[in-house]
Amino acid sequence: MHRRTFLAGSLTTLSAGALLPATAAGADAAPVDDDFLTLLTTANQAQIPVVLANLQNPSDSVRTVARKARRLVSGYVWGRSSYHHDASLLAPLQWLAEQLAARQHEDGLYDVGNLHSPPDSSFAIQDVAMVYGLLDADDQPATEPHRAILAKVLRKAGPAIATGGVHTPNHRWEIAAALARTHHLFPDRRYAARIDDWLDEGIDATPDGIYSERSSTYASEVTNHCLLAIAWVRNKPELLEYVRRNLDATLSFLEPNGEVDTIASRRQDQTRIREVWWYLTQFRELALHTGDGRFSTVAKSIEQRGTGELGDFLAEVLERPELAAVLPTPEPLPTDFARHFPSQASARIRRGSRTASVFGGTDFHDIPVIASGLSTNPTFFKLRSGSAILDSVRLSPQFFSTGHFRSDGMRRVGPRTYKLAQEVKVPYHLPLPKRYRREDGRYALTPDGRFYASMDFPHRPKHYRRLRTEVTIVEVGDGWDLAFEFDGDETAYAIELCFRTGVTLSGVEALSAPGNYQLVSGTGTYTVGSDRISFGPGNGDARVAMDPGERYTYLGGSLTPDGQRVYLTGRTPGRQTLRLRTF
Repeated sequence: MHRRTFLAGSLTTLSAGALLPATAAGADAAPVDDDFLTLLTTANQAQIPVVLANLQNPSDSVRTVARKARRLVSGYVWGRSSYHHDASLLAPLQWLAEQLAARQHEDGLYDVGNLHSPPDSSFAIQDVAMVYGLLDADDQPATEPHRAILAKVLRKAGPAIATGGVHTPNHRWEIAAALARTHHLFPDRRYAARIDDWLDEGIDATPDGIYSERSSTYASEVTNHCLLAIAWVRNKPELLEYVRRNLDATLSFLEPNGEVDTIASRRQDQTRIREVWWYLTQFRELALHTGDGRFSTVAKSIEQRGTGELGDFLAEVLERPELAAVLPTPEPLPTDFARHFPSQASARIRRGSRTASVFGGTDFHDIPVIASGLSTNPTFFKLRSGSAILDSVRLSPQFFSTGHFRSDGMRRVGPRTYKLAQEVKVPYHLPLPKRYRREDGRYALTPDGRFYASMDFPHRPKHYRRLRTEVTIVEVGDGWDLAFEFDGDETAYAIELCFRTGVTLSGVEALSAPGNYQLVSGTGTYTVGSDRISFGPGNGDARVAMDPGERYTYLGGSLTPDGQRVYLTGRTPGRQTLRLRTF
């Protein structure tokens, strides 16, 4: 590992690494992408004063402490940095190293929200191993005390991580990567055996490139990052194919403004904005490995956009100089497609600067609870036209507090047509059959689907109220038609359109709650500069609240999205068509 660093900063070519194809590296050497190195160097130089100004922050987790050390060390060892061998960094780095040691439990693990956590400790240990490796390769006498502390931290953490467990799928790869790095520095056969134990479970990826958590956050920050580290350190190139497939899928989820669609995620980012910059070195490495010019284009677009903590990637490149090779010739990204992802019952459609997402892959029908690791986002459609962004379309019937419409799957029924559907039935419970009755009235505490009661619900005959909802989503020439068809009991419903905040809405009436509007009749328009989305027609002035359902309201929860929310209302049974047009 150490011999592959190029800390002096004076090289113009670099040796071809094992992951570089001959076409990219030439026979013996590949030219260095100096613009890329300059970008990372400048970004890291901007991080260092921020670290120094906020060094001893009591609220920092051990992961933050380790990342601060990584940022300082990147500048200290890098020959092109203005902080190269700057003695003023030594005392702050000493304090950070001492914190890493002081916060470590006797068993070698850290508390990071979770107590004595092997996976959370592994996040920090990956950075610690990288810091130690860079300092060791730099081999300055002034950093010997720092290295001694970091070596003790690594030696103490290794055995605990090698015997510890996990909570989530990505934790397995974080632990394996931390052990791979630690094993490389301080070999221990227990570490290698544990890495193989985790890898032998198989990588949780579908053929269409989606990891089981379906999360851009965990794919970019953990799974891809860790699989690449393991592939490099442990010489397991077969892992690269999983990353390649995930990046290929990610191409379809990219938005023109650098965001990544997360509608299908099972983790925290299912209702958050996610940016592509986290993928920088992954797209760069796989572009070099496969020669895929599309990956080059994404990597270069991240560099040109210049957003995010790009300085964090300097340590990776110092550790693995082959990542700084000149990329294969960029190729255009796909901008005209309709791609179906069966593994998450979703579709992504792009026509130039217009993108859309259709989603019916919630976990709610199989596991009707709200929890991390489940897809419960009720958004079933998104639309963007240039800078005009409709972040979500949701539907909520007033039906026994069962909450939002969440489709039970998605069917692609034509080249430009998608169908979503849900049937909800709520029982009224009739008297227990005589054979189940008890004189003492002490019946089992059982669920009825919305709540619990000592009623022995499973043994009761029932009379059901039903509501079936179908949404047919059709791409038309300049937008989309969403046809809502309701069958069953009569009730009210609301359709919610949530647009990005801070722009112009017209044709709508402001409601009393801030950010809420209603389209009573005709067509409304959302305008951002020269980009517009029109929506309508309105369906009357009845006020119908969005009902998140008993599971949320009982605990005081909410499903109100951030943004400017426009409501269209109506009554079931019947049909309503929402027309969305882009300009």
